[in-house]
Amino acid sequence: MNKTKRIALFTRLQAANPAPTTELVYHSHFELLIAVVLSAQATDVSVNKATAKLFPMANTPEAIAKLGVAKLKRYIQNIGLYNTKAENVIKLCKQLIELHHSQVPHTREALEALPGVGRKTANVVLNTAFGQPVIAVDTHIFRVSNRTKIAPGKTVREVEDRLNRVIPKAFKQDAHHWLILHGRYTCTAKKPKCESCIINDLCEWSGKSV
Repeated sequence: MNKTKRIALFTRLQAANPAPTTELVYHSHFELLIAVVLSAQATDVSVNKATAKLFPMANTPEAIAKLGVAKLKRYIQNIGLYNTKAENVIKLCKQLIELHHSQVPHTREALEALPGVGRKTANVVLNTAFGQPVIAVDTHIFRVSNRTKIAPGKTVREVEDRLNRVIPKAFKQDAHHWLILHGRYTCTAKKPKCESCIINDLCEWSGKSV
């Protein structure tokens, strides 16, 4: 896909959704971090259901650490991989208290050093909490980038690096959310909604239905 098409594509996505954001429900940087950690290989819907019960009871590193692994599991047991996630979240909270004065760090290195936080999670937090123009490539973004040919790549990191190179600066801050939402609701894995896609004519996927 050439530069002219990319600009047109993101211009349309921006016009349709001028202020995109995550569908995870949160009210602080810490709540966002915990929600993103819990969302790995799980839906935002399932995470929001769990945090709607958890955060009113415990929404600080100290409060969640005080819960302990066993009690935390009761709140998040509807989420995939909840056993491992509970252990990581407790360890994460303790590290925030001990190393970061209970504050969420705003550098990639510090975030990725936390238990349960990988590059994708760090990128989400850096983008959504701290306004950094980074892109967290999940399965939706990976699919959309390859299908449309915005930034094809064989690995998640390859797609991320290519997106960072080719997305115009004016769109980079919100590109992460536009592409996720497009993949979640329009360019779905099965039966993509090509007939109602606002970028259909710009998409270079050979398998599109119209």
